Amino acid sequence: MNIYMKEYRRKRASPEKAVELLQDGDHIVHGVTIAEPPALLRAIADRARAGDIKKVFIYSFNPQQHAAETYLALDIQDRIFARSWFLGPSARKLAAVGLVQFIPSYLHQIPKFLRENMTVDVCVTTVSPMDKAGFFSFGTANDLTSTAALLARTLIVEVNRNMPRVFGNSMVHISEVDAVVENHVPLMQMAPPEPRELDAVIGRHISEIVPDHAVLQLGIGGLPNAICPFLENHKDLGIHSELFGPGMKDLIVKGVITGRKKTLHPRKHVFSVAYGTDDTFAFMNDNPSMTSFPADYVMDPAVIAQNDNMVSVNSIIQVDLTGQCNAEYLAGHMFSGTGGQLDFVRGAYAAKNGKSVLAFYSTAKNDTVSRVVPFLDKNAAVTTPRMDVQYLCTEYGLVNLKNMAEDERALAIIGIAHPRFREDLAHQAEKMRII
Repeated sequence: MNIYMKEYRRKRASPEKAVELLQDGDHIVHGVTIAEPPALLRAIADRARAGDIKKVFIYSFNPQQHAAETYLALDIQDRIFARSWFLGPSARKLAAVGLVQFIPSYLHQIPKFLRENMTVDVCVTTVSPMDKAGFFSFGTANDLTSTAALLARTLIVEVNRNMPRVFGNSMVHISEVDAVVENHVPLMQMAPPEPRELDAVIGRHISEIVPDHAVLQLGIGGLPNAICPFLENHKDLGIHSELFGPGMKDLIVKGVITGRKKTLHPRKHVFSVAYGTDDTFAFMNDNPSMTSFPADYVMDPAVIAQNDNMVSVNSIIQVDLTGQCNAEYLAGHMFSGTGGQLDFVRGAYAAKNGKSVLAFYSTAKNDTVSRVVPFLDKNAAVTTPRMDVQYLCTEYGLVNLKNMAEDERALAIIGIAHPRFREDLAHQAEKMRII
């Protein structure tokens, strides 16, 4: 038995014993999405439910199933105070009534928040099994998790043999860990949404402006992933992306994504967070081409811009006639967050021959509501300012707003709206004296 395994065994504990390291008033950061540690989150919730802890703050990004089943339970919201830099389905309703507090943020700045704007007392996250040199991998979740883990007073890892071992700046050593919990359960499955009929139309529009050797970033949701089937005849694409998902994996397997022509990290598939199902995680495991870095590197616009032919594809909820885009608010309530959208919009456009695309369906509610609007909804946030928008795409086409005057921009945006709403939008633009 080597020295690292001896230390591992000394630090191994039950979830209940491990979370005894928590103290009242602690600020706790947990692993993101697939890396949410179910056994540890359950043990924390149980301590709160038993009255052993009176007040702790838990920070997340896009909390998922394990968060919803544990510390977001309604009966302990007077003891566990939830904060999130991005809202997912598990947190939206709670945020609407003040039980989850949203923290506005650009994803690339969150590691800086952790270092300079808060004290990270505890980090809990799922990791891959320890290797012979004593290192665990953060696997599917580097983003802010790796920064929190290395800053925390107390680091507790939940080892799961199903978590892929991923290379890059994605390792933590047993000497930096305070407690080890083993929980070899199936990983959370996060498949892309089932494609909609319009996804194929929008995906085809976007694929036409993607050159061979392009470096891809695909954002969250079904629309960005919809482009993948239409890239199968491209050559030597690359990845530098906030998210790595099943569509990208399929293109690697088919030889479309190789990374050979990348100007930054050639032959490496650079990402910060991964999602998918077991086949994606198996592909990632011990794959030397998979390279994970924290959010303050992957999502830094200055780093993104070092990738020639960078193409960023993200989705939005609304755009107004000046080009302002909302990707965060829906029906007057916070829906998600900025995430890395603006980081990639700016970084991709700054790259040599770079392109940034914001995609959306032209309507909602069975074609009764236009997503192209004269003014953004009341309370809506401007996720991407009009000055930053380059390409907009709907099922009715794709337009490049760069260097267009206000009247040209408004007409171009109206041109990709649903035909049912174009006449009224044009009247509104005239009232606003845009056209």
